[in-house]
Amino acid sequence: MNGKSISEMEWFGHIKKRVQTVNRAIAGLSGFSLLSMMLITSGDVLTRDVFKHPIPGTVELSQYMLAVFVLLGLAYTQQVKAHVAVSLVTSRLPHRTQLTLNILTTLIGLFIFFILAWQGWVVGMEERTVSDMLRIPQYPFRLLVAAAAFLVCLELLIDLGEVIKRAGRGLP
Repeated sequence: MNGKSISEMEWFGHIKKRVQTVNRAIAGLSGFSLLSMMLITSGDVLTRDVFKHPIPGTVELSQYMLAVFVLLGLAYTQQVKAHVAVSLVTSRLPHRTQLTLNILTTLIGLFIFFILAWQGWVVGMEERTVSDMLRIPQYPFRLLVAAAAFLVCLELLIDLGEVIKRAGRGLP
């Protein structure tokens, strides 16, 4: 390999490390959202049963926190390959065909998440509604769809680069 190829591989590894570090940190925020949702729901149940007075807006807050939890965990889930995958048929195909299908499905996923990021941004910027009880604006959560989809796109680009690199070397 020449010097240019090595620097390109180092560049890819550096970008991959940065993206994955960001996605791990954001997954931590996702976990914090889940913990907060658990505490608010527990507090609501406790105050409703003991004091006969529930915490107002708990259901609304739980819905928003659930959205945050799910959306912020998407990219990390892609990073660690924790999505459901059924390889009953593809595992029996020739290696080249498996790589080709992997590239194709990654490109399709990239296309879908790019559209989600784009439309999440468009809808988020146009959103002006607020929640019923607590009057929480909905646009940050719509923009969160765009941000989460963008982070998944970055993970899919990393996956695509790795699959193409493996295909170029003839590795499984």
